[in-house]
Amino acid sequence: MLKEDNEKMFKLIEEVSNYEDIKISDIPCVDLYMDQVTTFFDEKLKNLKRDNDEKILTKTMINNYAKAKLLLPVKGKKYSKDQMVLLALIYNLKQTLSINDTGLVLAPIIKKLSSSKESQILEEIYNTFLDINKVQMEEFNQWFKNKIELVNKKSLEIESNDEDLVQHILTVLMLTSSANMQKRMAEKIIDDYFKQVKEE
Repeated sequence: MLKEDNEKMFKLIEEVSNYEDIKISDIPCVDLYMDQVTTFFDEKLKNLKRDNDEKILTKTMINNYAKAKLLLPVKGKKYSKDQMVLLALIYNLKQTLSINDTGLVLAPIIKKLSSSKESQILEEIYNTFLDINKVQMEEFNQWFKNKIELVNKKSLEIESNDEDLVQHILTVLMLTSSANMQKRMAEKIIDDYFKQVKEE
């Protein structure tokens, strides 16, 4: 890629990593009605939208999660702090995993919360996830820069009049290949651990 194309790629990665996760302290202490829940997520995660019309969470999505038992039962049509945290986790998981796999991952936490054995576990897991995510984002920036150098080098081996097109295709293929490997690894862990937990 030309120097200006590289700079454009680096600017894109800044856009990808320049967003704030929903923190526990962002979630209101009072229970929220459905409209307030969807507005909250739409406002807090608006930087993750590809276009302005996209909805982060809709009423239908949330109702489907409730039916699939990905949430604690709703009391009086209001959503608690724990349910909001679960929705934040569901949003992250559903970008990669199926609803069924998401349910398998969250089921043990929901079980613990329902029995009130470990009431703090959800917040502790979520806060730790945010810490890990921050580190991963910093590592991804460097990883991506290294991979762009590799793509640039390998693309020179392809004879083409449209070098820019070749490099962009290779970049997308490289990113999706990496995402697919990570998805398969997550699915292997779900199959190896979470499916057994469900059967116990």
